Amino acid sequence: MKHFPIIIATVSAFLLQAAPALAHAMLDHASPPVGSSVAKAPNAIVLWFTESLEPAFSQIEVRNASGAVVSSGKAQVNRTQMRVSLNPLPPGTYQVIWRVLSVDTHRTQGNFSFRVGQ
Repeated sequence: MKHFPIIIATVSAFLLQAAPALAHAMLDHASPPVGSSVAKAPNAIVLWFTESLEPAFSQIEVRNASGAVVSSGKAQVNRTQMRVSLNPLPPGTYQVIWRVLSVDTHRTQGNFSFRVGQ
């Protein structure tokens, strides 16, 4: 029983160190919303994440139904928010593709679509 406090301390230290390592920057919400239809074309895509991002290794790309890139310039990152400007968008379906590196060095990626017009 005299080793019990050492075991508890060791297990506690392990659990405290493991918790931050499990964090990943996941998409929390987007503008326009994931899977939405919007009447008016947005001038930018804005994504919010659950963790802070590393700007140099995070990006958004937006493509039209033909696969052509319609985003303009590099993504701008402000902690948990990432945005990219868009060229003028005619009615149609668009694919948003994102790749991020959180400040805790975990990479995540995903994609979603939205539609402009009725």
